[in-house]
Amino acid sequence: MSVTKQTFLLSMVLIIVLFSSTFNLTANATPASLNQSGTVSVEGSVVTNPIDPENPGVPIDPGPGPSTEGPLRIDYASSLDFGESKISKGTRKYNALAQQFFGETGPRGSYIQITDQQADSSGWTLQVKQETQFTNQIIQNKKEQELKGAVLSLDKGWANSSGTSEAPTVTRETIALNSIGSAYEVATARAGSGKGVWTIAFGASDTNTNNQPHTLSPVVDASGKPVIDRTYNKPVYHNSAITLTVPESTVIYPVEYQTELTWILAKLP
Repeated sequence: MSVTKQTFLLSMVLIIVLFSSTFNLTANATPASLNQSGTVSVEGSVVTNPIDPENPGVPIDPGPGPSTEGPLRIDYASSLDFGESKISKGTRKYNALAQQFFGETGPRGSYIQITDQQADSSGWTLQVKQETQFTNQIIQNKKEQELKGAVLSLDKGWANSSGTSEAPTVTRETIALNSIGSAYEVATARAGSGKGVWTIAFGASDTNTNNQPHTLSPVVDASGKPVIDRTYNKPVYHNSAITLTVPESTVIYPVEYQTELTWILAKLP
């Protein structure tokens, strides 16, 4: 097998951290973290089902995803997946796969959904942090288990809602997570804004009516035929708004690499 035909996998484990005095969680205390199967229970809270980030009045079904509960909560966060990628020479840049849904809804950019029902309308901030470098610990040479110098980038961020509250401010510049373990600001809702249900997406389809740039493109096999997602039974799409860049000097093996991504939702004082 030639090097150019070898492929590797990139995947992520999502963790959600919620800092809020409402839930007695602070930055100085041990945070409550959630993986894709966990929840934080708050008595009397409700859950908002996922909505279409391009048509926020329309409920959709992306399948299971991580969430929190309470008056300020994360309802859903896309699992970032890069699928199989070819190992090539030079600086390698790989696009993530687009978010898919069951039913008739087409592919979308990866997104996170937030509900703010705080009585004091104090606002909130959303940050993201990459906990570890992309790693595969099965690789025998421990010095080559990491994709050293690889940088995950989030771009084309935008907010959407079917409500009437003032929108949160979303970072429009590319968010390059080039410092592992550091938190990067994604969005901020000042006091009185960001109320209700909001989606923050990275990228958009060519059918969006929100004046967002089109970042999705179909994935095809060597013969030019569409690649089908077996979970959703739909054609797979790439999303150029989320990328991973790996330096030429970094050794890549045909294995699966994983990292851990944390979303941090914080109540403003």
